[in-house]
This record gives sequence, C-alpha cells and structure tokens, in this order.
Amino acid sequence: MSHFSHVPGERRRVLNAHAIRSRGQGARHVLYWMTATRRTRANFALQRALGLADELGLPLVVLEALSVSHPHATARVAAEVVSGMADNRAAFAAHRRRIGPSAPRYLAYLEPSPGAGNGLVEALAAEAAIVLGDAYPAYFLPKVHRAVAARISVPLELVDSATLVPMSTAPKAFARAHDFRRWLHQRLPEELGRGPVLDPLDLMEPGTSTADRNHHLTALLAPWPMLLDSERDQEADAYDLQHALASLPIDHGVAAPDEPTGPLAARARLGDFLAGDLGTYADKRTKLGATSYLSPALHYGHLGPHEVLADLFEVEPWHPDDIEPSLGGRRAGWWGLSPGAESWLDQLCTWRELGYNQALFDPQGTRYAGLPAWAQKTLAEHADDPRPWTYDRASFEAAATHDELWNAAQRQLVRDGRIEGYLRMLWGKLILEWSASPEEAFETCVALNDRYARDGRDPNSYSAIAWVFGKFDRAWGPERQVFGKVRCMTSASSMRKLRLADYLAEYGGLLGAGRG
Repeated sequence: MSHFSHVPGERRRVLNAHAIRSRGQGARHVLYWMTATRRTRANFALQRALGLADELGLPLVVLEALSVSHPHATARVAAEVVSGMADNRAAFAAHRRRIGPSAPRYLAYLEPSPGAGNGLVEALAAEAAIVLGDAYPAYFLPKVHRAVAARISVPLELVDSATLVPMSTAPKAFARAHDFRRWLHQRLPEELGRGPVLDPLDLMEPGTSTADRNHHLTALLAPWPMLLDSERDQEADAYDLQHALASLPIDHGVAAPDEPTGPLAARARLGDFLAGDLGTYADKRTKLGATSYLSPALHYGHLGPHEVLADLFEVEPWHPDDIEPSLGGRRAGWWGLSPGAESWLDQLCTWRELGYNQALFDPQGTRYAGLPAWAQKTLAEHADDPRPWTYDRASFEAAATHDELWNAAQRQLVRDGRIEGYLRMLWGKLILEWSASPEEAFETCVALNDRYARDGRDPNSYSAIAWVFGKFDRAWGPERQVFGKVRCMTSASSMRKLRLADYLAEYGGLLGAGRG
C-alpha cells in the first residue's frame, strides 16, 4: 500500500467490532459501498478501499445503489443519482481499459421496488474482507449504516470525504457560526495539507489479473440485476437509463432536473463559476444568480470540497503563508484572497461544515426541539399572536398564498429544485409568520425542502432551516408579532434590496397578482 496516500484515522470510524478478514480466511474482495461520496475524484473512502485491496491482495468491488424505499424517493433524486452512476461507470471502465482486469469492478444497482435490494450489501459483505462506506450524518443513512453493521461479520468502516476538517474532530456542536469559524481557522492550515489524492484511480498500476476471482460475483448477484457494470463490453445508453428511471415506483411528480448532472457536469459548472461569477459573489445579497449552483453536486457527493479548493487555487493562487492569523474567526480577510473568493469560501467552509457539525453532534438538529432555548422561549411567548394570514402545508405546497413573491419562490422550488439564496431565507421566514404555530412551520419547511430541493435532505438544508427560527443567530429587538426576538424578514424589504422584475415574470407575475 506504499504508493497509496494514508487516510487519516480521524476520518475513519468502524461501526462494529469485527476484524478484517484475510484471503486465507475466505475473503474474496474488498467492498466499497458508495452511498454519499458518489465520485471517483478526491474521495478518501475510495482511496482507503484501493489501499486495503492492494495491501490484502484482493480485488476491489465498488457498489453504488439507489433505494426507492426512503421517504423522498422522487424522479428528481433518482435522475441526479443515475447521472452520477453513468459518469462513475465510465471512469471505472476507462480505468479498466488502462490497467486491465486488475482494475476495480464498479456495479450500479437500482432497486426496482421497495425492499427488493434487501440483502444485497450483506451478500457482498459475506465474501468481503472489509466493507468501506461514506460517513454522512443526516437523513436515513446513519440508521441504515448501523443496521447493516450489526448484520455483517466483517468491519463496516465509514470514511469522511465530506468535510475539509474531519467532522469527528470538533469538540462539540457549535452554537454560533463565529465560534465555529474561529475553531475551523485553527484547524484548516494543517488539514489542507492532508487532503485526498485528487484522482486515486491513477495510483493503480497494471497488476496480476483478478478476473478469475470475479467469477463468484455472477451467482452472488443473480437476485439483484445490475443497471451498470464496468466489466460489461456493451453498456446501457442514455435511452436505457431513461427507461430504467421511468419504470421506478417513485414520485414522478417531482421532475428530474432539466440540466446535466453528475460529477462531469459538476466539474464543468465549477469551472464556469470560477471563471465568471466568482468575482461578483460578494455582492450576492443584491444580485440574483451570483451563486455557484454547486450545492446539489456537493449534496450528492458528485463534487467534494477538496476538489473545489484545488480548482479555486488554480484561479487564485494561494499558499498557507497568505493567511492573516489576526483575522481568525472573521468572515473575510483570513485567506488573503479576493472579496468574491473570501465570501464564497465562508459559505463552503464555515456554513457548510457547520451543518455537518450540527448533524453529527446534535441529535435534535433536524427538529424544532434543537433550536436554542432563547428562540424557543420567544417563539412560545408569541405563539398566540394573531397571524395576518394562516396557511396549512397543502396551501404552501401549492403556492396558494396572498403574496406573489413568496409564491414565486415556492414555484421555483417545485419546478427547479432550488430557491435563489436570499429568497430562500425569506421563504422560510414567511412560513414561520403564516403558520398556526412555530412547530408546524418548522415541520412544513423541512417537509417541502426535503421533497423538492435538489440539495434537500442535507445537513446544510437542515441548518439553514434552523437559522430561520433563530439557530446560529442572536436575539433581535424590538420584539415583533409572531417572531418575537427572532430575526424578521418581509417581502417588502426584499423588493427594495433585490431586482426582481425578471424573477417575478418567470415564476410569479407581478407582485400582488396572487390570491388575496
């Protein structure tokens, strides 16, 4: 394993007490179960799996699957995942052409009906030396990982490829972004020097053929036909993939994105952003569209933060000596880069990593009960305040409020799977103002975001919703109806700050044209 870069122990966590099985003990492969870091580049888990396979003298099998059994299985989610599968299969197939049969075998599985995929990971684990997985602290994956770890007889080791600083090294769930940013600035210089290999597949060289050791997979996988397989000569084309998606028993009412997705598209989008919109990013609060639109790619693991930084530092060369230590904990200036880059890095580093911090260390982070005590107290004190309007979840979902700007934001969420950054905050604040209770408002925000947002079901989605209700913020005065001391936002103030004519023309028409 000498030619594979070491994966720091802080990024690895074993969920059970089993020992790694050797070839002599019956192991026939190493299994990487790709669930959240759905890419081949800058992937600590793949890097670790390749290193262990090399060390143990075993072939590597990579399984990427899509479940239709989770609560928000939609065409939007499935299309994102399947696009990534196609890119990943192409990368592994190209690698096999380069080094021959000793290359890892990549398998992509679509669950045709709820429960049909049960037992697949366990069957592959029964022949494995160890199972590697992706550390991800939100949605249903932690529960699934724990359940599988309890059912297999080899280690299930989760590897953190999601964060710049290993999420497990934080001392606690931070209550304020400033405190987290200060801690992050202390840790980043060292961690940026311990990043993943950008393309770990390039570390492999032609070796002894493992083709004869792949035959056992044919019978083993018979109950679970694979959509894609890097060892097939003829692979599914775009029509086949679309047909497979259309046949899935999922919510097809939440439509697939109408733009390219997957790792290759994400890298292209990153390049476009760095070459263009990065310069205006610091002005994003007064200009719609000055954003990277990379949050879905980061959510699905099609792009990782280390790869993002590597590309950014090609555009704006950076060295740790550029850091200004006296500005540790500040939103701007610490990196010594342009205002646009500093502003964007605060989102990518501070706020994104803070979301993972909350998801890992705060079990109530996705619930109303996870809000700070002061926010719950002030919202409870104003729970009986008269609301100017009150809507149930169905009305919100249908964009059937009196406020056309809010309706436009909801229509954008339903149609495109996203809301412009500033308006996304407004969207949540007005749900709070127009719901029968703050608890109901919180549940509505989570439910709508989980169902429709391309970057929903994510640590950062949950932390952003919690911010709407006062988390990571401070008490504001004077107290207001419904909001109490929680920060208030209004459509009127948004209209003054933002140029919205084109936005309303596309998503909602003229302000005030909605239902009264």
